[in-house]
Amino acid sequence: MNAVEIALLSIVTVSLLVITWRVSLKAGRYHGIYRFFSFESILILVLLNWRYWFDDPFSWHQIISWLLLCGSVIPAVEGFRLLRVVGKPDGQFENTTLLVKVGAYRYIRHPLYASLILLGLGIFFKQLSGIGTVLALVNVGAMVATARREEKEMVDRFGSEYAAYMQETKMFIPHIF
Repeated sequence: MNAVEIALLSIVTVSLLVITWRVSLKAGRYHGIYRFFSFESILILVLLNWRYWFDDPFSWHQIISWLLLCGSVIPAVEGFRLLRVVGKPDGQFENTTLLVKVGAYRYIRHPLYASLILLGLGIFFKQLSGIGTVLALVNVGAMVATARREEKEMVDRFGSEYAAYMQETKMFIPHIF
């Protein structure tokens, strides 16, 4: 990475830390700690791979990349919409007052996190590398840890209703995982 990329990484990292503190940790939602590592790994993947974004557009890894990147938009848009409309958030969007079990949430508990996994993998496939593989794995691991921690918080918040919901749905991929 060059000096500009390192400066950008530093600025965004500090910003992510501040946001994580103000939005999640200060409110007692500790899943934000793990989510920080997902955002950070995605940021580093972008900085490492931005030069290759449009190289060899019809190669197998670029096609997979674009499918993953485009696919990441759908669960993000649907997830945010449902949290806002159905979840009736009190303040921040993730502070829902109602458990959302319709739309994408009917099939998976974490469409927003699934979106971040797809996004990270899509960026990884732009230019395959060893460090990229590590960062993609960090992203997936951080999202699994985030989801598990958040599920404990949701059981505390919604009780047996959320525990039953966990039995009915998968974490990220319908009918699989």
